[in-house]
Amino acid sequence: MSWKLQVAVGVLLLVLLGLQYRLWVGEGSLAEVAMLKRQIADQRAELEDLQERNATLQAEVDDLKEGLAAIEARARSELGLIRKDETYFQLVPPESRKP
Repeated sequence: MSWKLQVAVGVLLLVLLGLQYRLWVGEGSLAEVAMLKRQIADQRAELEDLQERNATLQAEVDDLKEGLAAIEARARSELGLIRKDETYFQLVPPESRKP
């Protein structure tokens, strides 16, 4: 082989090694791309959860703005309130008998 061909092959090998290094280790490597894809998938899942939560909260706000039924339901369930003409009954489970 002539020395010119050897130099050309050497240069091509150096270029190939440089590109391989960048492909596997450097910036924009396959590992980095895979990591970024995982991060995007995680962020999309979190975004979907937050959008669902926002929709639920918006529906609750709309219910509270529109009518008294939602306010009354909350007062009954969270505060235990009753109307004037209602009678409150509390059912207590019977105590278990011990032999």
